[in-house]
Amino acid sequence: MPKAPFTDRVSHPIVLAEHARRAASLQLRIADTITSFAGSMPFVYVHAVGFALWMLFVESDPWPKLTLVVSLEAIFLSAFVMIGQNRQASFQQAKADHDFKEQELELKTNTELTRAIHILTVELHRRVIDEADQR
Repeated sequence: MPKAPFTDRVSHPIVLAEHARRAASLQLRIADTITSFAGSMPFVYVHAVGFALWMLFVESDPWPKLTLVVSLEAIFLSAFVMIGQNRQASFQQAKADHDFKEQELELKTNTELTRAIHILTVELHRRVIDEADQR
């Protein structure tokens, strides 16, 4: 089975396809980078320090510009979260579809093997009975 980029783990074919699809799209790479950073503790630290500095040194009024900046940032971040959720849902559906196809193929193969074993068992039984009758 193929391996995912930059890992030693064997990965699901859908995971590899998703990595390739995301690597091929500049927009998805940018969204992944932003989403990855926005979901990290350095993001929280940068914002805590930035907001503290802004409140102490930039605005003395009850922070109307900071409120606007934070609101706009929240709008964009929620859009990136939704992009990530949509991509994850699409990925999960593709993986589920792939797994279903693989399971159906495995079931078909197992059914064919079971039928072949049944035919062989019936034939062996017939031969054993025939040999017993001939004695």
